Amino acid sequence: MQVEDTKLEGVRILTPRRFGDSRGFFSESWNRKAMEAAGLHFDFVQDNHSLSAKVGTVRGLHFQAPPHAQAKLVRCGRGRLFDVAVDIRKGSPTYGQWVGEELSFENGRQLLIPAGFLHGFVTREPDTEIIYKCSDFYAPECDGAVRFDSPEIGIDWGLDGVEPLLSDKDAAAPVLSDFDSPFVYEG
Repeated sequence: MQVEDTKLEGVRILTPRRFGDSRGFFSESWNRKAMEAAGLHFDFVQDNHSLSAKVGTVRGLHFQAPPHAQAKLVRCGRGRLFDVAVDIRKGSPTYGQWVGEELSFENGRQLLIPAGFLHGFVTREPDTEIIYKCSDFYAPECDGAVRFDSPEIGIDWGLDGVEPLLSDKDAAAPVLSDFDSPFVYEG
C-alpha cells in the first residue's frame, strides 16, 4: 500500500496495490497490520455505501462532532468523484484550508480523513458509488455541516458550469465564518 501525506497534517492518500490478470484484479482496500506498520491506527466500526445518480451531486461538507467524531477512509467503487477534506480544528495552523483528490474506480486511490476535518465530494460521472469506513457509529445528534461553497474556504469543485445538486440540509448549512467548530487542535 502506498501512503502519501497531503498539506493537511493527518490527511493522507492511500493507494492499495492491485494484482491483476485476464480476469480482472484483487486489492486489499484496508489491512490493519499494513496500516499500523505505516503509523496509522484506526479502529473502523462502520462501512457506508452511497450512490449519486447525477454528475455534479455535492454531498457535504459534513462532520460528526465529539463524543462521536469520525475518521473516514473514502474510496470510489464505481465512477469518479472529487473528494475534499477541510481542517476545522480551532487553533490549527491550517484551519479552514482544504485538500482535494480525484478518486475513481480506475485509480483505486483512497482519502483518509481524521476526525476534526470536514468531508465532502462532488461526482464527476453518473451513477458514482462512494464507499467509506468510519471510526465511530453514526450519531444523528452529533451530525453537522458547513456550506460547500463557503467563500472563506474557497474550494475549487471543478463544476465547470454544472449546477450543483444539493440536499436541503447541505443547502441550508452555515458558511465557515458562522460556524463554531467543536474540534480543537492538539498539535
